Amino acid sequence: MLAKAGFAIANGGYGGTMLAAAKGASNQKGEIIGVTCSAFKSSKANEFVTTEVVTESLDERLKKLLELGDAYVILPGGTGTLLELAMVWELKNKGFLNGEKPIILLERFWQPLVELIARDDPKASEYVEIASDPSQAVDCLVNAFRK
Repeated sequence: MLAKAGFAIANGGYGGTMLAAAKGASNQKGEIIGVTCSAFKSSKANEFVTTEVVTESLDERLKKLLELGDAYVILPGGTGTLLELAMVWELKNKGFLNGEKPIILLERFWQPLVELIARDDPKASEYVEIASDPSQAVDCLVNAFRK
C-alpha cells in the first residue's frame, strides 16, 4: 500500500513484518531499503530488498533507519520495534526530530503504551497517531505530506 501511494520503504530488511512490508512494496514495484547489521552473521536481507545498507552495529542500524525516514510507520512487534519506536518518539518529544516527520502506530497494539506514557507526559501522546489499519496509515501519510 505504501509503494502504491508513492512511498519508498526502509526497514530492517529481514523476516517477519519486515519481509511482509517488503513483499507488498515489491508487488507494486516500490523501492525497498533494507538496513541490515553485520553483527547478525547468519542473517541475510530478504529477497525483496532493492537496496541493502549494511551497518556494523545495532546502534548504527537504528541511526541509519532514523536518518532515512521522512515518516515512521510502526507495526506491531517485539523489543527491536519497541526500541525503534522509543528512539523516534523521544527524539520528537524533545524537539530533536523535524516536526514534519509523522509517527504512525499501526493498529491498537501500541495503544496501552501510548496511554501509559500519557499518564506521565500527556504532551508525548500528541506526537504519535494510531491508525486502525494499513489503509488508514497510508491516508495519514498522504495527508501529512500534502500540507
